[in-house]
Amino acid sequence: MLQRRKSRKIRVGKLYIGGDAPISIQSMTTTDTTDVKATVEQIHGLEDVGCEIIRVSAPTMESAKALKEIKENIN
Repeated sequence: MLQRRKSRKIRVGKLYIGGDAPISIQSMTTTDTTDVKATVEQIHGLEDVGCEIIRVSAPTMESAKALKEIKENIN
């Protein structure tokens, strides 16, 4: 049987990860973060298939500024 490495439980939004928390389904968007509509659509699609944690990259200042609008359109 595979043994899990002991880790500390932390809260991410409404979920707990690590420690004795169940393993969460997570993914990352592949869209250009500055394309808010496409990024929001991809996030909703990932939610629809059961994804619990969705990461979004912000490699530029412009994409970081887009995060505000993205956040306003997702859970």
